Amino acid sequence: MAQQQKRIPVYLFTGFLEGGKTHIIQESMADSRFNAGEKTLIIQCEEGEDELDPTTFASSNVCLEIIEDIEQLTEEYLTSLQKKHKMNRVIIEYNGMWMLDDLYRVMPENWGVFQEMMFADAATFLTYNANMRQLMVDKLTGAEMVVLNRTPADIDKETIHKVIRATNRRCNITYDYPDGHVEYDEIEDPLPYDMEADVVEIDPKDYAVFYRDLAENMTEYDGKTLRFLGIVGRDRSLNKSTIVIGRHVMTCCADDIAFNGLVCIFPEEVPFKTREWLTVTARVSIESHKLYSKKGPVLHATAWEKGQCPDPEVATFY
Repeated sequence: MAQQQKRIPVYLFTGFLEGGKTHIIQESMADSRFNAGEKTLIIQCEEGEDELDPTTFASSNVCLEIIEDIEQLTEEYLTSLQKKHKMNRVIIEYNGMWMLDDLYRVMPENWGVFQEMMFADAATFLTYNANMRQLMVDKLTGAEMVVLNRTPADIDKETIHKVIRATNRRCNITYDYPDGHVEYDEIEDPLPYDMEADVVEIDPKDYAVFYRDLAENMTEYDGKTLRFLGIVGRDRSLNKSTIVIGRHVMTCCADDIAFNGLVCIFPEEVPFKTREWLTVTARVSIESHKLYSKKGPVLHATAWEKGQCPDPEVATFY
């Protein structure tokens, strides 16, 4: 029997150039609480103004490799680095202009992301978001923490909060000021609908937020009665009393528009056709269904009526 390879934790630092990734890696490696002698491989995929200074590291048991071209980022190459350095852990300073899927796709099987943090310059964060939204969403999606460095005193925290929460509702948000003090985002993020109502009314403009929250907090919706507007999808594998109802949702740009739908079962056969708009009132039950790979939210309709296409037709988080 082949011996199972030891799992190697990966600390993934993402964000854009001059966001502070190198600086935090330097500080971490100089701290004996983090760098206590474990054999560490640092992979830098971009180089900014700051450079790592190994002479200040708490332990010298650190190797550094540079990947300058995304074509170099292959499973074979990463595996060769593992054989070469025989490290206990990996730190990756990722290039902000590269999509993270390009890394996930080639990461050796025994490598696992232990922690993912995004770093950004607070003063340019909204500009990057406006001009490179797809790259911003890519970096925000999996981040456990977003650190905004060099925070100016007049920072627009409300707008930054909305931008981050449109993609990631769970990450911590930290503001690091030039004088060294740190503040944490404590803005409350209530849902735009009343989960305690007898019938939870989902406004058309809130469908994207609703669908994401349902996916992340499924059990909280179990047994709730909802009313919302959606577009019908018929599936040949379903009987005539079952449809899929939902909305097309855009996360960051037109290229990522996807239909986010839910199985809906009616007490009788229904004549609705694909692309018809319908307002449905239904009780949510978390149960198995063949259209889901595991248990998911199945709607049991109690009332319904024809609806009108909303404006805008595609749901967004803004």
